[in-house]
Amino acid sequence: MNKEEREILADLLFPNIKETPEEIEKRYPNRNRKEGEKVTRYAPSPTGFMHLGNLEGAFLDYLFAVQSNGIFYVRIEDTDQERFVEQAEDLIEQTLKNYNIMPTEGPFTEGNYGPYHQSSRKEIYQTYIKDLIRKGLAYPCFMTKEELAEIREGQELRKESLGVYGHYAVDRDLSLEEIEKNLEQKKNYVIRIKSPGNINNQIVLHDLIKGDITLPENIIDEVIMKQDGLPTYHFAHVIDDYLMRTTIVIRGDEWIPSYPKHLQLNQLLGFKPCKYAHHAPLTKKDDGHIRKLSKRKDPEFSLSYYDEEGIPEEAVKLFLATIINTNFEEWYLQNPDKSYMDFPFSFKKMPTGGTLFDTEKLNNICRTYFSRLKAEEIYENSLKYYEKYDKEFKNLMERNKEKVIKFLEIERNGKRPRKDIATYKDIKKEMSYIFEELFYNENTYKEIEKQDIEILNKYIEIYDEKDTNDEWYQKIQNLAEENNYAKSVKEYKNNSNSYKGHIGTICEEIRHATTGKMQTPNLYDILKILGKEEMKKRMEFYKN
Repeated sequence: MNKEEREILADLLFPNIKETPEEIEKRYPNRNRKEGEKVTRYAPSPTGFMHLGNLEGAFLDYLFAVQSNGIFYVRIEDTDQERFVEQAEDLIEQTLKNYNIMPTEGPFTEGNYGPYHQSSRKEIYQTYIKDLIRKGLAYPCFMTKEELAEIREGQELRKESLGVYGHYAVDRDLSLEEIEKNLEQKKNYVIRIKSPGNINNQIVLHDLIKGDITLPENIIDEVIMKQDGLPTYHFAHVIDDYLMRTTIVIRGDEWIPSYPKHLQLNQLLGFKPCKYAHHAPLTKKDDGHIRKLSKRKDPEFSLSYYDEEGIPEEAVKLFLATIINTNFEEWYLQNPDKSYMDFPFSFKKMPTGGTLFDTEKLNNICRTYFSRLKAEEIYENSLKYYEKYDKEFKNLMERNKEKVIKFLEIERNGKRPRKDIATYKDIKKEMSYIFEELFYNENTYKEIEKQDIEILNKYIEIYDEKDTNDEWYQKIQNLAEENNYAKSVKEYKNNSNSYKGHIGTICEEIRHATTGKMQTPNLYDILKILGKEEMKKRMEFYKN
């Protein structure tokens, strides 16, 4: 087909497209970026619920853009109308807001490089497709589903590359007359590129995370426009990344095999390709085997899991940071006064293989996160959680605000802050005994030895709410000594046969009789919160 025929074909296929690629590009000028400033994009499809992998992708784009003083934008890739889910876009927006990963530009904030929905950019894509037709680099393909299935079946039997290429591309060299005849007959068609690829050639992907990867050159005449006039994902994202001036595409490594076609599309369109960074998937150990996290098998893959469990959004991001860069966790532990944004994230420190989802690591990060919060902040945030999941306990907290905050303040500001709380759900579990309404209903009876009852009676007599921590402890030491208990664990170990027990034994009995637990934060502070009269009441509860 000569140049004149190609012009006729382009106008025949796209009569309403009057703009040229050059005119479009004037609307999307180069961004005025300084050296090193990155432009990244989070490009979700509105096809369902948000999961941890989605969040990791958005978080990565956000981190590398913001830390470089660059641009982080959102683009909704909604050209697959069959998989579109109502409210999915609202969920994407709400999730980004909840996790404070808001873009500089996008459908929720707008900007100068929109529209930010691919479904609203149809004419832009068709402008470039029309130009490829003019240049003889693309063609309409009228092959039916049955014909394509037959070709695929034969290729599978012969163990050939799957797809339309070479002699399988039967419509590649149709004449203008043949195409016009097909159009007159209302035959459905797609638009394919004319791949210049050679099966013997290889290309190199210079990946920012995995290093150089050698791949076979693309030989497939890829579909770039579907029968509905909308582009395929592969074509649309290449156009958008170029026009929106994306500098780095950060995506999962399942996209590595698609890189040759993306590179080829860039070359056919005359674009300078973005840089690419392909990160490893989130994985889990299951019966001794490593597999990808699954939305069907693993509740922790869904972001709703973290909300229900009471794991704060910031703690989830901290956990993701430990996955993103292997040296983050150590830095975080050593820098209690800094935010994760102060950490210099690097592609070079990202794992090249699977990233293991470690529940214990998540718990540890959460405990450290809570240990650094102020008591008032934990209180206010926990009210929001319990408003949603346990209104009765929320009301109990509000009626006892001062008592709750005092409990949360225990061991919070020392060199080794307490780490008994990993989730908002833990707050009820760890502090329920300070509420009389819960203590007498939830605690199981434990028989107390006669000698311990005597010690508890004596303890109540000497307890004074005005005592300092040192005075309180000195009284217990004196009580221990007077009743043949060692004043220290060390002293007891050196001569255990001479004592009934040690001072820790007495403290354990006091703790259990007043809280129903064997472990609590600092006992002195707990008793101050309960008060002497409540202590008496509880000891009687256990003795009876």
